[in-house]
Amino acid sequence: SGLAVAVVAATLWSVPAASSARAAISDTPRGTDASAVGKVIVIMEENDSQAETFSQMPYLASLGATYGKATNYKSVGHPSLPNYLAVFGGSTYGVPGYCPVGCGPTAATSRTVWDETLDAGKTAKAYEESMPKNCTTTQGSTAYVPRHGPWPYWTNGVSRANCLANDVPLTALQGDITTGNLPVTGLITPNLNDDGDKGTDAQADAFLQNWIPKLQAGSDYASGNLTIVITTDEDDFSAGNNVAFVVVNQALSGKVVTGAFNHYSLSRWLSDNAGVAPLNNAAASPGLRSAFGL
Repeated sequence: SGLAVAVVAATLWSVPAASSARAAISDTPRGTDASAVGKVIVIMEENDSQAETFSQMPYLASLGATYGKATNYKSVGHPSLPNYLAVFGGSTYGVPGYCPVGCGPTAATSRTVWDETLDAGKTAKAYEESMPKNCTTTQGSTAYVPRHGPWPYWTNGVSRANCLANDVPLTALQGDITTGNLPVTGLITPNLNDDGDKGTDAQADAFLQNWIPKLQAGSDYASGNLTIVITTDEDDFSAGNNVAFVVVNQALSGKVVTGAFNHYSLSRWLSDNAGVAPLNNAAASPGLRSAFGL
């Protein structure tokens, strides 16, 4: 079991001295809401309902209670892959499930919110635990799977070039935290052991307990320039795909959003934040960012 997560958490780590003022200016979204937070990181995990997540992952539950959560948030289908495509492409593209990279209509002309962010002159990056090299398209012998870090599934020339440059092993994350260079549109993907797919919910919670304090120790978060969102890719067929959605941001304190939202709403949040047009089904989805007042 597991969950798809985007989060930021409190820490006792010392904040790096490097200033983030320049990054806060250059990465400010060019969309309709100039007050939006400049950077959003999504942490994707696996396969639990909201109720299971909050009962079995106490650290994540505490983040939701402390900062913010949406209680009527749903994934858009089963199994994993279509949900990841929905978040970063605004569509499932008719992809049926665990098909390999290159399957379905994502390859030829469609684009990702990462690509749109880069086209707008902003930064986009995905950090993949256990991925052996940039934009790896097959599982191989590690606990990495591209279907949980889906940038490789867009195989047109522009998307593949962007993927090769910006879909990187998780080992690059700490350096970007320290230097204040986290992306405007970002993803952190735990491996199969740490996302709740093959491992336990306790392992998934421990992954967050390791990385969230490090994220908050960085200048991006300390300057109020970073939001991290946490949601599950899908449930385990037990709760109509009602999954956890946690938002950690300095401006939030116990915020509870009760409106109906789904992964297309998260896709729209990423696009709105980057100041680019929402993709596909995200364009008609309700504004989740504004529901949190961010």
